[in-house]
Parts: sequence; structure tokens; C-alpha cells
Amino acid sequence: MCVCVCVCVNHLCVSLPISSVCVCVCVCVCVCVCVCVCVCVCVCVLTLCVSPSLYLVCVCVCVCVCVLTLCVSPSLHLVCLGALLFGVVWSIAEKECYPGGNLFGIIILFLCAVCGGKLVGLIQLPTLPPFPPLLGMLLAGLVLRNVPYITEAVHIEQTWSAALRNIALAIILTRAGLGLNPSALRRLKAVCVRLAVGPCTVEASTIAVMSHFLMGLPWVWGFILGFVLSAVSPAVVVPSMLLLQKDGYGVEKGIPTLLMAAGSFDDILAITGFTTCLGVAFASGSSWYNLGRGVLEVGGGTIIGIILGFFLRFFPSRDQDVVLRRSAMLLGLSVFAVFGSRVAGFPGAGGLCTLVMAFLAALGWGAEKGPVAAVVGNFWDIFQPLLFGLIGAEITVSTLNPNTVGLGLVCISAGLLVRVLVTLSVVLFAGFTLREKLFIALAWIPKATVQAAIGSTALDMARVSGDEVLVKYGLDVLTVAVLAILTTAPIGALGIGLAGPRLLTRHLEDTHADRKEGECTHTRV
Repeated sequence: MCVCVCVCVNHLCVSLPISSVCVCVCVCVCVCVCVCVCVCVCVCVLTLCVSPSLYLVCVCVCVCVCVLTLCVSPSLHLVCLGALLFGVVWSIAEKECYPGGNLFGIIILFLCAVCGGKLVGLIQLPTLPPFPPLLGMLLAGLVLRNVPYITEAVHIEQTWSAALRNIALAIILTRAGLGLNPSALRRLKAVCVRLAVGPCTVEASTIAVMSHFLMGLPWVWGFILGFVLSAVSPAVVVPSMLLLQKDGYGVEKGIPTLLMAAGSFDDILAITGFTTCLGVAFASGSSWYNLGRGVLEVGGGTIIGIILGFFLRFFPSRDQDVVLRRSAMLLGLSVFAVFGSRVAGFPGAGGLCTLVMAFLAALGWGAEKGPVAAVVGNFWDIFQPLLFGLIGAEITVSTLNPNTVGLGLVCISAGLLVRVLVTLSVVLFAGFTLREKLFIALAWIPKATVQAAIGSTALDMARVSGDEVLVKYGLDVLTVAVLAILTTAPIGALGIGLAGPRLLTRHLEDTHADRKEGECTHTRV
């Protein structure tokens, strides 16, 4: 089926414009994923009705067949280990592994997201790079969420979904911290601050004004929507920058490092602005506390990140198996920082703490950070399908209001236009060429991770308050956030993949030197 899709697309490219081909590609992927999901779920449900034991055997066989047929380099012992692990979990938590349970939903979502990513990766169009796998993962989650009967069988509770998304966010921020180049960061620190603060705040303000007059949102809710949409996606930008950095594009001027560092601070600023406006909207605590909480989050996250980063420099000691222990401690502390900051009431501090901690730890490890980065990359390979599958599964087409969709697209377009113009202005005198400035502006478009993580927070709080007007505002915010994910994530990922090799200068010597220092392990994305 995958071969047929690829051949058809290649033949269509001769006579159809690229936009039509992209539509055909998306339709083909959706149909393929939908058929696979329907067959797997129906078989599992039928066998469960006959016998729970037969159901377990069926699920194990489905897992083995899916992984064996979709992986480029399948490993039989890993497949058997995965089936054995599922059997052990099933024997402990039976109902959670049945259709409708959380574990069943997570497994089906993961397999379907991997399927979608593999299918999209197989598609090759003339003059275009391979489509980003995240597009197929998004479509897989979208199919699971909106196909009748399937959505009841493949169900994941909101608490489970939010926890998995936050773990994935911690992993991608850890990768960003490990991938920062300290020399380039010292050289570009002023540009990094301008690039993080300028576009984010101006875009948030623009969207707030547009949504107030077009969608009728109050000013506070307009800024809530603005800060939700103003965050760039590290899950799109970081892997793309690591790919370009591996191939030597923009390395001499530190463009990948600049974008990864500024992107992380951009997210922190957006999350801080969002939580501040959310506190004002729901009047929780004093106004002075809500306004000053942003400063507390930035300062507290930075200080704790510095402390933990220096701690990881010396513990564990070098006479132990440092790679495994460093990887476990780094990932454990990163996840703890993200979740702990939310429990403490400062959700914006966790991401900054993770970034600073990973950067300082890698600075102390030197060339020894390479193996640790490889381990973190392996974890990202697992959580990437889960993250984007869950993002796609947040989208319920039947609940989208056409009026909100149209006005939301206008707000998104206006915000992106202003963001691109402001991005070009803040890098005017930074020593970049015009082509490099255009690439930086283009790389600042995609949105996915933060929007998926915080897009529904306002709606959840509004439902708790019981105010129907606030619930409507929360639904509007979530709808526009979903539209931003659908439109900007694939466009931004494709744009970075297309523009990077064309607009950036390649320096193979720098890449070779980085590899000699142990940074070649970033090739896994």
C-alpha cells in the first residue's frame, strides 16, 4: 500500500501543482491510517468478546506484525520484548489494557502514529525534501479522534494525555539544552534575547487586539489567546535545527544554536504571559502576585537550573558508569522540574530550569556529553509519536464552530505576518545575510507543543468555575490553538526543510570538528 501511494504521488506530480499533490498525500495517509486503525481495533474488540486470553494473543500478534512491517530495520528481540511487556502489564491492570482503557489507547495511538510517520516519510516529491514524519503522526491522532466507534475504543483520559505531553516537552527541552553551542551563544546573546522577546510579545499583542475586535473576547482573554499562539514549537524547531547542524548548515554563525536557545526562552515567555493573564482572568490571588509571578518563574527556574546543572557536573563520579547514570539523572530531574513546577504553582519555571540545567551539565561534561545526548535522543524517538499523536487527538472536528474557525484563521495570519516582520527587524544588525534573516523568520513560524500543552488549560478552569460565558471563551481559545497547530506545524516543518539547504551556508569543516568533540550523536532526531 505504501509503495502504491508513493508511485501515485510521483505520477501526479507531473501534472498537478504542489498544493494539489500535498492534498492527495494527506488524503492517502488518512485513508491508510484509518483502515489500519479500524481493522486492528475491530479485531481486538471481537476477540475480547470471545475470550480475554485470545484478546491478549491477538494484541501481541498485532503489535509484532505492525512493528515488523513498518520499521526500516526491525529487531525481533525488541518486538518480542514489547509483546512480553504488554502481557505483564495486562496481567496486572486488565481493564486498562482492554478497548476503552488508557493503556490500550496509548498503545494503539503510538502504533498508528508510527504508521503515519513511516508512510509520510516514504513519500518523495520532486524538488522537495521528505515530508516531516510529524505530519503523519498528527493525521493519525486526528483520525483516531474523529472516526466513529474508533474514538470510543481508543480513549485516553486527559490526565494521562497531559502527563505524556509534559514528559515529551521535558525531553525536547533537554535535547535543546544539550545541543546549545556555548561559544555561539556568548557571541549571539543580545540577538537571542531580542529574538525571544520581540516577536513573542508583539505577536501576542497583535492577536489580542484582533481577537478582541473580531471575536469579541475580553482584553484579558485576548491576551490569553495571544500568548497561547505566540509560542514557537520546540518539537518542530529543535529536531529541524539539529538536522541542519549535523549537515553543517548555518553552523559557522551559530544559527541552529541561536534558534534553539531563543526558541526555549520564547516558550518560557509565552507560558509566563499565559499563566499571568490566566491568573488575572480568574482572579486567583492578589493582582500584584499575579503580575509578579512571571518574574518569580523566570528567576526561580534559572536559579534552580543553575544549581542542578552544577550538581550534575560532579554527580555521579567519573569512576562509575557515567553515561547511564547521567542520562537517568538528567531525564529524571528534567521531568521532575516540569511536573514539580506545576505542583508548586509556577508552571513556567520548569521549562527554563530544564534548559539551563541541561546546558550547564553539558558544559561541564565537555566531549563526554555525546553519549548522554544519544540516550536522550532515543527517548525522544519513543515520545515523538506519542506527543504529536496526542496533539492530533485533541482535535474534534464536530465541535469546531465555522465562525470561530474563519475569524481564528484571520487572527493567526495577522499574528504570523507581524511575527515575521518583527523577526526580520530584530536581526537586522546581527551580522546575518539577507538569506539567513529570511530563514530565521521562516523558522519562527511553526507552533505545536506549547499550544497542545496549554491550549485547553483555560477551558478546564472555566468548566471548574461553572460560568458558561467563560466556557465559551475557553472553547474559542482551544479552537484557535488547534487551528494554529494544523496550519503552522506542517507548513513550518516543510519550510525549514526546504529553506535550510537553500538559504544557509554549509561548513563541512565545522561539522567534522563538532563530531570529533562528540556531538555527532545529535544525528538521531
